[in-house]
Amino acid sequence: MKNYLYAIGLGVIVCVCSLQAKKEQEMDALWGETTVKLRAENAERGELFDEGNYAMFIHWGLYSQLANKVDGKTYYGIGEWIMDPKMAGIPVDEYKELAGTFNPVDFDARAIAALAKEAGMKYIVITAKHHDGFAMYDTAVDDFNIVDATPWGKDPMMELSEACREAGLGFGFYYSHSQDWTFPGGRKGPEFDANGKPASFDDYFYKKCLPQVEELTTLYGPIELIWFDTPGGMKKSYVQQLVDVVRKNQPRALVSGRAGHDLGDYRTLGDMEVPHHNVEGMWESVDTTNDSWAYAWYDENWKSPAKILNRLVACVGRGGTYMLNVGPDAKGVVPERAARSLRRAGEWIRRYPQVVYGTDSSPWGHALPWGDVTVKGNRLFLSVFDWPQNGRLYVPGLKTEIESARLLMGKESETLGFKRKKGWTVLDLPARPPEELASVIEIELVDTPEVDQTFGIDPSQGTEILAEFATATGAKIVKHRWMEKFGEWICVYPARQWTSEGKVVWEVEVLRPGDYSVSLSYAGEGRLVWGVEVVGGERIQNQQNSSHNYQEFPIGWLNFPEAGRYQVAVSCLEGNLDSASLKSIRIAPAM
Repeated sequence: MKNYLYAIGLGVIVCVCSLQAKKEQEMDALWGETTVKLRAENAERGELFDEGNYAMFIHWGLYSQLANKVDGKTYYGIGEWIMDPKMAGIPVDEYKELAGTFNPVDFDARAIAALAKEAGMKYIVITAKHHDGFAMYDTAVDDFNIVDATPWGKDPMMELSEACREAGLGFGFYYSHSQDWTFPGGRKGPEFDANGKPASFDDYFYKKCLPQVEELTTLYGPIELIWFDTPGGMKKSYVQQLVDVVRKNQPRALVSGRAGHDLGDYRTLGDMEVPHHNVEGMWESVDTTNDSWAYAWYDENWKSPAKILNRLVACVGRGGTYMLNVGPDAKGVVPERAARSLRRAGEWIRRYPQVVYGTDSSPWGHALPWGDVTVKGNRLFLSVFDWPQNGRLYVPGLKTEIESARLLMGKESETLGFKRKKGWTVLDLPARPPEELASVIEIELVDTPEVDQTFGIDPSQGTEILAEFATATGAKIVKHRWMEKFGEWICVYPARQWTSEGKVVWEVEVLRPGDYSVSLSYAGEGRLVWGVEVVGGERIQNQQNSSHNYQEFPIGWLNFPEAGRYQVAVSCLEGNLDSASLKSIRIAPAM
């Protein structure tokens, strides 16, 4: 009987995993995730994108008035999808009636441009039309727009484009080119027109989509970027026509990778995804200041200034651009707590612009235990988010000779002493960090940086190493993406599909020999037994319970008898191996 129940349970788990994998594939197709590099002949385009590295995204529309509450019920998730059946499932006619009461009287384009400028951002991209089909500008194509259908009757896109030019910011539009839930023939939209005649995608594309993109690229002055979204199922010929319009009317503008069919200029990662390893080519991470893109009345889970900077520097350190979203409310105002975090992070950027703008990716290819690194020529900028308490900062694997090391304090600096020891650089630091959010150390090298990317086990703080940096046998490193709430995506690359002989192995560098505590972050079903070993050395194993969202569990202590290079391996030994999903290992001094 137990075997029968186990077989049923295993079948359920396999089914759930298959459904999850299918959902992830569907989202990849919907988003149009491909690696696209800016074409060499167009290298003069996209300077703000490539060198500025930081931008403001704005999700604002009719959905902002609902703020995730419909008929007294709150729907938890991203607000711009409130019409969707998976959210409130609002009928088209009922949704269109909302425009009659949409009156954003407090919208101030100059205030928003000033906020972006104070935050250190270089351009703004705003939703001209999202999936709901409501145009946030004065369009002649469809009367379901903010000028014709609302008591406010103004064109905020015109005001914001002018405010950006005055502030010296780039400006661009988001446009949902495939989905339109209120126009006949649009993807997931009405199947019949107002006369009861069946509508095709051609009806939507040629009567609304293509003419509106023509308007957006001709009526608002120079455009930095056109950010198309969710091309799922859209034929290449349609996308090509849209790209051709952008090229004709705005030859210096970039087209987002989510246009689809590899016709964009750069890659956009999945929503809210900040990569852990360097990514080649031009790419961006799109993130939001809380959990929802559009304004949601309940969502007070704001990113702190330190978290904003951490994710910004991580994106720049991986070689990309960070576009961070705000969601103005029904009156057109950016929530004050979001604005406060952005301004405070912007103050830091103004003190240390060399860390963010016009910099190259980290030669380590990944973050370091205390923070991250960006590069400009032969200078390394170390952004230290976790200041070591013992007064020593450990930098593993730097091979190039050091000319000098300085702790930056705005326009002032302090020379730091350092030692080179067994492939490590150890910097002597003051007891207290000069900056509350992140302190910056500049290391000037005699030549361009050369680095051994092997993960060093930090003798002070320990080191967490993700499974995606491991070599796997009898297991697979796969993409795992799920939603905590509707549209709130989490993305990791764990080791899954374990066999009884499965193993993942990392190569690590140890400076200080001795005992180290080992913890694993994993998800799964029930209790799992994990084994961890120093290959050729000590081996431990332990059983712990599982979680759905990758909690960290202690396994035990391992000994590294001397300084040097080791291989550390993890195996899943007992329990429901089909459900086991290993995110990372943490190795820290046992103190």
